[in-house]
Amino acid sequence: MSTEPRAASMRSPRLPRDERRAQLLSAALEVFAANGYHGAAMDDIAETAQVSKPVLYQHFPSKRDLYLALLDSHLAALTELMRSALASTNDNRERVRAVMRTYYEFIAKDDKAHRLVFESDLVNDPDVASRLETFNRGFADAIARVIATDTKLPLVEAQLLGRGLAGMAQVSARYWLETSRDLDLNVASDLVSRLAWRGISRFPKEA
Repeated sequence: MSTEPRAASMRSPRLPRDERRAQLLSAALEVFAANGYHGAAMDDIAETAQVSKPVLYQHFPSKRDLYLALLDSHLAALTELMRSALASTNDNRERVRAVMRTYYEFIAKDDKAHRLVFESDLVNDPDVASRLETFNRGFADAIARVIATDTKLPLVEAQLLGRGLAGMAQVSARYWLETSRDLDLNVASDLVSRLAWRGISRFPKEA
């Protein structure tokens, strides 16, 4: 007995292109996070999204294209969150606190996205590494501009500090996610922001 009618009925209804793309990216995130890039198959992604493989390939010609699109989406979302946190106040102590909390909230809200961005088995791929470096550089440079404006440090020194603070946010938040979820998010992010601020506040201020 044919199963074609049943299979067709399980597929999701026709959607506008943008909605379909978002649906496919959501399914891909689930599969990539569960299986890693190399362990994921386009068959699995199509099944999770309840679409046919031809529909999937109409939007993304290859698994690599799908992964890079998903990575771009999450890095763009995180970049916007970081920029909003930096712009949320003119008080630099509060800026540090806002950035740390925002970063912790991002990975706590969706650890699948976090694993996709920072723990993929494709991180050594040149295109993936380039995207991650662009994000890290932009994040650090945004922090560095605030430091350079607020202190007497030259930009090149502020950029080094910006990298250090960005790394502090990433490493501490990942550690918290993996080992310390019994510690309240606000407490954890505030501890790290206080550590960061004690360092930055020691530098001479611009007159």
